[in-house]
Amino acid sequence: MSEPVLDAAALQEILAAAFPGAEIPVVESVDAAQVSVSLPVGPHHVRPGGTLSGPAMMMLADTAAWCAVMSQVGPVVLAVTTSLHIDFLRRPPLDDVVAKTHLLKLGRRLAVIEVAITSRATDDLVAKAQVTYSIPPGASLA
Repeated sequence: MSEPVLDAAALQEILAAAFPGAEIPVVESVDAAQVSVSLPVGPHHVRPGGTLSGPAMMMLADTAAWCAVMSQVGPVVLAVTTSLHIDFLRRPPLDDVVAKTHLLKLGRRLAVIEVAITSRATDDLVAKAQVTYSIPPGASLA
């Protein structure tokens, strides 16, 4: 992939503007190879049985993938998820989780992103997702 056109601070601003008042993940780093996004885990993310909820991890995977697309094509906030497949691999500790992206394909209309979610407490891979995004017509590819 090419060098990103948006950095972590720009992506964080876009997230804050797109989802005002919502709890949003933290964009930690952006480079040509990947975007790293973390979710500070709180009591509201715990599901019965004392584990991190699946929807919290899916939101993190989706947000990280969206950021990966925008880091390459610019602030295309109308890019939308067309597919998200996630495998939950192991029960994560109740600690922050980190999503790291790998852009598999960036085309004119579709982007396919692989997302690895790890626990900050153990660095264990807790979930793996593949997300496809539709890029609206007219978006400029960097």
